Amino acid sequence: MWNAVHDRRPALIARCVNAAEVSSVLRYARSAGLGVTVRAGGHNVAGKAVSDDTVMIDLSLMRGVSVDPSARLATAQGGCLLRDLDAATTPHGLACPAGVVSHTGLGGLALGGGYGWLARRWGLTCDHIVAAEVVLPDGSIVEATDSEHGELLWALRGGGGNFGVVTRFTLRLHPVGPVVHRTGVYALDDAADALAAYREFAENQSADLHAVGAFKIASNQYWIPAKLNGRPVLQLTAAWLGDPDGGDSAIRPLFDRAAPAGRLERVMSYAELQALGDHSEPAGHRYFTKTCYLSELGPAVAERMVANASDIRSPLSCIDFEYLRGAIIDVPEEDSAFPGRAAPYMYTASAHWLDPDQDDEEAAWSRRSIARLSDRHYGGSYVNYVQDQPTLGSIDVYGAGRYRRLAAIKRRYDPDNLLRHNQNIAPAPEARMTTEEDGR
Repeated sequence: MWNAVHDRRPALIARCVNAAEVSSVLRYARSAGLGVTVRAGGHNVAGKAVSDDTVMIDLSLMRGVSVDPSARLATAQGGCLLRDLDAATTPHGLACPAGVVSHTGLGGLALGGGYGWLARRWGLTCDHIVAAEVVLPDGSIVEATDSEHGELLWALRGGGGNFGVVTRFTLRLHPVGPVVHRTGVYALDDAADALAAYREFAENQSADLHAVGAFKIASNQYWIPAKLNGRPVLQLTAAWLGDPDGGDSAIRPLFDRAAPAGRLERVMSYAELQALGDHSEPAGHRYFTKTCYLSELGPAVAERMVANASDIRSPLSCIDFEYLRGAIIDVPEEDSAFPGRAAPYMYTASAHWLDPDQDDEEAAWSRRSIARLSDRHYGGSYVNYVQDQPTLGSIDVYGAGRYRRLAAIKRRYDPDNLLRHNQNIAPAPEARMTTEEDGR
């Protein structure tokens, strides 16, 4: 598995090449009384692609992508990685908003939301699902569109892998060109001032900009001062997605206010941008991630963020944060199952290590980093990053009202909860919600 923390043994692995084979496997699993998991890229930190004594449907052989550049549409099979999609679309000067590591599976990312470099400009990956070929748990194959199985399509846009096995996505594309990319590094003693500059800059940035931050242990790179190597540092990065000629003037204010100790400036293709994070998350390492939405990034929050960074133990671990909104919030809430569109910030403590003996302490650091900011949590969770089970399960993720609608759709398409080894939405008769939980 990608995350070596999880060591699970399915009863059967079925490597399918089309929807008909997926249908046969689902029919077999039902008749044998076995649960089902689905592997697209296998990149989920909670390891939901694999469970003990279940049937794992492995879609990794289904990676074909075709592009209609005139219609700005791509059709991508359910086992595609983001790099497969980018390789097909970028020669046409087009892209679908997606994640930031190119060996991530498209299916899991898209069904759970899909933040990335283009999200502020054009929205989430799930917002771009125009249609989907879905093999339902009873083995039937349907095409979900706005006019046919519209409720199912709504649920697929953020509701996770609860409703069927998606064997083909039809995705809307947008024009994309060269990206102006700049990163600055700061010693931890200067991080508070840099965070104040980031907050002012990010909350007023154009939708053509996406500025992100990360605390990590500095590595030996030519643009990072040697005195910072091996120490916790703050990195601020801005990517300008508009006309490259406007990139310098758009990005400069961030680094003019808080001058970094070192900086890296370059212009790159979108495909290069998408691959920047690939080396940082190799398969077979050990990972534990906790995340939250933050309501603000004021001085008190910044102080605690710096404290969390000073506690980083593994040289591979990091803390990521970013200001969201932009086009994410422009999509009406009722257009998709995705919750939390209005959240201002996302904050993620990603523990990453190699030694199994460090499992407990690394997970504890991640949990502690999120708990330290608990009074500034915006509420809700990003389903693709959920590793600890929330107190109320998926109700905590989606809120009671949205969860109720999803549970009704689940009852229609998977009444026996065959697809339950995930961030599960139980069929409506099994849902348990109280009046106090309503309205979230």
